[in-house]
Amino acid sequence: MTEDHHDTVVVSDGGGSGTGMIIGIIIAVLVVLALIWYFGFANNPGNGNGNGNGGDNPPSLPALTTAP
Repeated sequence: MTEDHHDTVVVSDGGGSGTGMIIGIIIAVLVVLALIWYFGFANNPGNGNGNGNGGDNPPSLPALTTAP
């Protein structure tokens, strides 16, 4: 009788199809866009003067009085 010796070869392609990397890039882009919107375009309490005109208030003048 003869004995057959077969070597088993396992081939690995080094991971998946890159789906995780693509999802990670998309999430990173969304986070960057959200930060830009929040810090650049959101109506933060520190921006403006609270009356809706963007902070451009005309200077207030004292009331005019007449001398006695």
